[in-house]
Amino acid sequence: MFLTISTTGTHERPATDLGFLLHKHPDKAQTFSTSHGTAHVLYPEASAERCTAALLLEIDPVALVRRGKGKGKGKGRGGAPDAALAQYVNDRPYAASSLLAVALSTVFKSALRGVCAARPERAAEPLPLRIEVPAVAARGGAELVRALFGPLGWTTVDVRPVVLDETFPAWGDSRYVQLVLEGELRLVDALRQLYVLLPVLDDAKHYWVAPDEVEKLLRAGDGWLAGHPERQLITNRYLNRRWSLTREATERLELVRLAEADDIGVEAIDNAVDDPAPDDEESGKAEKTEKAVSLADQRREAILTALRAAGAGSVLDLGCGQGQLVQALLKDVRFSKVVGVDVSVRALTVAARRLKTERMSERQAERVALIQGSLTYTDKRLKGYDAAVLSEVIEHLDLPRLPALEYAVFGTARPATVVVTTPNVEYNVRWETLPAGHVRHRDHRFEWTRAEFRAWADAVAARHGYAVRYVPVGPDDPEVGPPTQMAVFTIAATDTKKEEKAA
Repeated sequence: MFLTISTTGTHERPATDLGFLLHKHPDKAQTFSTSHGTAHVLYPEASAERCTAALLLEIDPVALVRRGKGKGKGKGRGGAPDAALAQYVNDRPYAASSLLAVALSTVFKSALRGVCAARPERAAEPLPLRIEVPAVAARGGAELVRALFGPLGWTTVDVRPVVLDETFPAWGDSRYVQLVLEGELRLVDALRQLYVLLPVLDDAKHYWVAPDEVEKLLRAGDGWLAGHPERQLITNRYLNRRWSLTREATERLELVRLAEADDIGVEAIDNAVDDPAPDDEESGKAEKTEKAVSLADQRREAILTALRAAGAGSVLDLGCGQGQLVQALLKDVRFSKVVGVDVSVRALTVAARRLKTERMSERQAERVALIQGSLTYTDKRLKGYDAAVLSEVIEHLDLPRLPALEYAVFGTARPATVVVTTPNVEYNVRWETLPAGHVRHRDHRFEWTRAEFRAWADAVAARHGYAVRYVPVGPDDPEVGPPTQMAVFTIAATDTKKEEKAA
């Protein structure tokens, strides 16, 4: 298998900076061991004007079979019926596939993370790139290759089918293509696209697809997969059609897509009509004029008050978005550990920037963590905390998904205190700018009356052994109630004794 990455430059910004970005010196030919062969990295050309890095992967087909990984090519869709022969006579040593994708992640590990201490500005900016793969297994043909790479910013997607036999043109084209990509992209984006799409085109993987492949897909697809028109096909093929994993990845990508559309975390979108003024650090530095405290600020203060009253030391902000609540929690030394959780990588990046995590003291850094996760799936990382907050989260989920969130938070993570806030739909008539019958944000799947919210919260508390009380947030209108309704769940005393006894 063979792949080349080329770029151009000038004497001021030399093309050989590619060596820094790939963490491979242009003057050296390097060799790396992979699980199924040997990878070589070399530079056929390296000058200030043009630089090309080549990755050559030598597969040991016998070792592949002995490890039990080569059987699928003989029995899979369109494979040869003679599995014993197909194990040894196949395209694995020649056509780009998941084997090459794994080699990319092994050899260019730092480049796939976008890390380059020597040239950070070059890693962050688009480069004129040309990527060539002489043989790509493409189950779906040239049209599928164009459909996959075309929406990703490449100015040229040159796909040329490889004929079965030049001597017998009547036999037609094989399922292999020559691929050339040209355009201005960040190197990290180009590598991540190849890492995901090469096995997708081959429509087979040489290893068992475990649940952690979902995380790998989301990491490599950050910034481009959620909005891709062929997202479902990519997800399905990448996960080898494992239905449960595909469903999980699809749901999380949909949340990411909605988050990216709003440029913030879906699970922590402040109501659009609640808080029109920007709520960030820069605006806080500006000279403040006399005005009412925003509903977002009132909401955060109500949450902090409830957490202090509960005596919580460790707190989960579930659906932390851009980190406003995490930032407020860190200002109070009573909260010894604060963890922000969000499905959107972009939102977590913004939160890290807001919190200045890179410049935190070691002691302060130990108090905070930002992790990616979906709240509709159980997550062992969320266990053992004193309190959890779901601020303006539940209304962004489809009603059929609420039981999954309920089980993940109240049934499995099970913090001693859970604080939930959500809009009060009855108050919407007081918003002059909100048309009648409209929800406060276009991503809200529902907005509850006070009675509906209490019915849900009472049922959750009864099912999971919590007591619940209700707190109005914002002006409490005598006719329609407050703009935000808040429920504070605490594990009932009898349940606490049962859990202590069980432990």
